[in-house]
Amino acid sequence: MTDQNLEARGAGRDGAVVAWILYILSIPSANVLVLVGLVLAYANRGSATGLAAQHVEAQISLFWSVFWVTIVLWGLIAVSAVASVFLIGIPFLILFGLLLLLVSIWFTVKSVLGLLALLNDRPA
Repeated sequence: MTDQNLEARGAGRDGAVVAWILYILSIPSANVLVLVGLVLAYANRGSATGLAAQHVEAQISLFWSVFWVTIVLWGLIAVSAVASVFLIGIPFLILFGLLLLLVSIWFTVKSVLGLLALLNDRPA
């Protein structure tokens, strides 16, 4: 590969690839590796250029959007758990639990698509 192709890809590409992989492995690791991926993305943020910089920004943005949605869903699950004592919260508990599962699946799919895009030199 020529120096021009490497320069077009941007510095920090390897870090962005590793961060996407850590994001993908977040479910089997009980979300511990996603935090490592986030730290890596933040560390790579200043030195990444070109396409890699866009992927790093996409990784950080994806993490925080999913983080806040997850916090809201856990709050709704807690309220539903309390309301389930009176039997009115059980359907909501199931609904919010399924939504939490869907958010987790969406995060993983988005991470796989981001990794594939980066490996194919496409924007996130």
